Amino acid sequence: MDETLSLFTSLMIDGSGNAAQKHMLIRVSHGRILSIRKAAVDDLRSPGCVDLRGCTVVPALIDAHVHLCMSGTSDREMREQQLKMDYDGAERVMLSHAREQLVRGVMAVRDGGDYAAHALRFKQQRCSGNPPPLRVMSAGKAWRAPGRYGKLIGRPPVEGLTLAESVARHSVGLDHVKLVNSGLNSLTHYGKQTPPQFSVGDLRAAVEAARLLGLKTMVHANGVLPVQWAVEAGCHSIEHGFFMGRENLERMVEAQTFWVPTAITMQGYSEKLEQGTVEKDVARKNLEEQVRQMAWARQLGVPLAVGTDSGSLGVHHGASLVEELKLFMEAGYTLEQSIHCATAAGALLLGLENQLGRLVPGAPATFVVAEGDRSSLPDALTTPESVYMAGSLWKDPPQDGTW
Repeated sequence: MDETLSLFTSLMIDGSGNAAQKHMLIRVSHGRILSIRKAAVDDLRSPGCVDLRGCTVVPALIDAHVHLCMSGTSDREMREQQLKMDYDGAERVMLSHAREQLVRGVMAVRDGGDYAAHALRFKQQRCSGNPPPLRVMSAGKAWRAPGRYGKLIGRPPVEGLTLAESVARHSVGLDHVKLVNSGLNSLTHYGKQTPPQFSVGDLRAAVEAARLLGLKTMVHANGVLPVQWAVEAGCHSIEHGFFMGRENLERMVEAQTFWVPTAITMQGYSEKLEQGTVEKDVARKNLEEQVRQMAWARQLGVPLAVGTDSGSLGVHHGASLVEELKLFMEAGYTLEQSIHCATAAGALLLGLENQLGRLVPGAPATFVVAEGDRSSLPDALTTPESVYMAGSLWKDPPQDGTW
């Protein structure tokens, strides 16, 4: 955009994790934040001033773990169909999910893989533009051990090649590498753990192969040993991390390994599964334990980013990010700290820190306007008053033909 405008807001949360600031004036020019200062009543009389009194402005949100071609629906038939869709069918689903993200101010997502790399193709073919309507960071297909969990999101190493060799030869066009190093969480036996899928040596070599390509590595890992080996191998983030224990959290502080807890997955199961079943009870206990680990992580200083695992049962794209924020707050994070994990921390993890994450002079003017003060948050982010992308009011659907 070419014109300059000012926004008078009652509250601003800048993404740093610091306390919210009251009565701020944000000046925008050519799509970037020109200045931020305390507002005065006279500012409202200035030409081009947008009156956002009674509103809160936060940076655009980032979901650090999604599966864009999978839905959170409880319709079993639909879920099964989505695991074998061709690209045309997947594209329609992903367009819908992308809009669900954007209307809630989620401007970037990190995809954890799918069996056919549909999300990677979607990113390449449908997320063009400068800036793109939705920044999709894709792993393509994840890597899993033969015969182990992960078929729905990836594949085993290429026959005749090691994991590291497979990563080195089959990562063209990716934004990051996804490794699967454990099974799923049991919904019948509370706390049951699965063995690692790969050795420490294999993981370390794969992480190094990715690093040589300029790629970070995200690792699906639950349980003590799968997480320990992934952290020791130098991965950049642990995904899920259920039942990993306090010692692993301490290791992650030392290594500055990010944790993406995806606690909302167990809330989804506990809400959708049939009342009175063992599975429903175990899901609720899993959730409680994960929130307890998140509280430990806060105390220890583990870097966390908000990710929802959208596409899991009951975990819907866009809307579930707010529910995950509530779980962060249940674990003791302040509103500002929780939003930091969904903005600046996520941007750092995804390598987007120069494009998203903070409200500071010089940054792109990409942010979300929510009605109400801090008492209405984070719920008000479910239906934002407006969303700005590079200084322009974003409208659904975009008008540039991209979507």
